[in-house]
Amino acid sequence: MNRLIHRAVFAALCLCALATGGTPSHAQDIPKMPPGMIGSVSDQLMKEMKPLAKPLYVKICIFDILGKSGPVYSIAQDVAIEARKWNLFVELIPFTNESVAAESFRTGQCEAVGLTTLRARMFNNFMGSFDAVGALPSYEHVKVALQLMMGSDKTYPLSISGKYQVVGMAPLGAAYVMVNDRAINSIEKAAGKKVAVMDWDRSQAKMIQQLGAQPVPSDITNFAQKFNNGVVDIVAAPALAFAPLELYRGLGTKGGIYKMPLINVTGSAVINRTRLEKEVPDLDDRLMKMRKFGLSYVDQAIATIRNIEKQVPTKYWMDVAPADQEKYNIMMQQARLQLTKDGVYDPKMMTMLKRVRCHLNPKAAECSTKDEE
Repeated sequence: MNRLIHRAVFAALCLCALATGGTPSHAQDIPKMPPGMIGSVSDQLMKEMKPLAKPLYVKICIFDILGKSGPVYSIAQDVAIEARKWNLFVELIPFTNESVAAESFRTGQCEAVGLTTLRARMFNNFMGSFDAVGALPSYEHVKVALQLMMGSDKTYPLSISGKYQVVGMAPLGAAYVMVNDRAINSIEKAAGKKVAVMDWDRSQAKMIQQLGAQPVPSDITNFAQKFNNGVVDIVAAPALAFAPLELYRGLGTKGGIYKMPLINVTGSAVINRTRLEKEVPDLDDRLMKMRKFGLSYVDQAIATIRNIEKQVPTKYWMDVAPADQEKYNIMMQQARLQLTKDGVYDPKMMTMLKRVRCHLNPKAAECSTKDEE
């Protein structure tokens, strides 16, 4: 499967924040992909490998909250045209609901799909555990982890689970806790508050319950509206969703954003290998090369996210005291341990992510323990 498709689709997801859900209300709030980027990526990839020996026709499920009129689908159309140079002929199937896109892929309506990594866990628990709570506390951690996972041939087999394979990942931004009242400035004060959680991800609901808060089942199409309309008091979302989803409405005059990532959200491209490996004899060789090629765009994606985060008005950001931050780190570690024990997170991924954290901060308390190893 051609990495060109996945790179462009997830660059679009990153730039548009659509993977976090909700309908952008203002077109001008959505950053645009740099002109000529798709062709540039294609030309550079041509230097790494040759086009397919014979035509390959595939269907790709495209999640765009606005369907055919949305920016992700529009970019995917441009990519599909470029892909013909590779002897790859693509039929795009748009979906406005991520869960429906995932189910359509699972039932064989398409050979590939673009999803949030949280959702991709249903196809590969190892790769889907990458976005574990508190596991990657900075973009430097994300970069190192992606280099370790995508740049090493040793981790390649772990991207395959049965007939499914996660062939590409890209950062979509850190998810920050947003509250409608700055008085909610501690775990204790979150008790009893209503928190939007994805209704299909039991790890979120379980963690919220442990805090004494009340999880409110939501989905990607309505969590922002619930926050903006006061149905919930707390949400977690990437800062790059701030303007498109009008989250400032939910923050109001009293709300704020904690300047500490709860998770670092990524997007994943998943394929069904069953048919593709029959028609592309050197599929694995191509995919390994494409994984490494994709790493050259990580810095660009992170830089884009940082620039968008700077556009969030400074008045909303709330610093976390060092003592509280350590308390939250311990809380999130305990949550990871429990969720791993429950089978939600993959233990191999938890070990790898701990190694990344201890590589960047060897003096951290967790580095002197055997937890998550």
